[in-house]
Amino acid sequence: MHDFITGPWPWYVAGPLIGLTVPALLIMGNKSFGISSSLRHACAACIPAGIPFFQYNWRKEAWNLFFVSGIFIGGLIAGRYLVNPENVRINADLANELAGYGITDYSNLVPADLVNWATLFTVKGLIMMVGGGFLVGFGSRYAGGCTSGHAIMGLSNLQVPSLVATVCFMIGGVVMANFILPLILSL
Repeated sequence: MHDFITGPWPWYVAGPLIGLTVPALLIMGNKSFGISSSLRHACAACIPAGIPFFQYNWRKEAWNLFFVSGIFIGGLIAGRYLVNPENVRINADLANELAGYGITDYSNLVPADLVNWATLFTVKGLIMMVGGGFLVGFGSRYAGGCTSGHAIMGLSNLQVPSLVATVCFMIGGVVMANFILPLILSL
């Protein structure tokens, strides 16, 4: 049982479980799945300023804050008690390519050679973590939602803007992974 919980789940198990959140949220109160909106709700709850973007009834969306808190707490529990002792398995061709950039440690979900406190204050670290974080936040706001909101909830509701956003997310991911990331890693 421990191996089942700590090991990676196949797509045909994890995918349907994620997909079932959509009808579950709709049945439990006509709620929309999405993570990026929780930051707006948290800011509206904590910032008493007169910023128009935060002037709405955030209490109506408090369930979303509990949902995201559950994700965070679940991540802490899994990171502490359900850690898979094996290295993350990646394709041999990818491992060879990443080794050319000095990335060889796959003992964590994110390569420790790339994301750690020592590299945070380098040019590569600032571009990857700070710049990447800014672009994710900006993109979520500009697209009116994050990948989970558009690709899971929006597509299941047959929303054309979510289809456009998801296609753009995928194109951006392909361009980033194949063209921009190698340039950043070679710094």
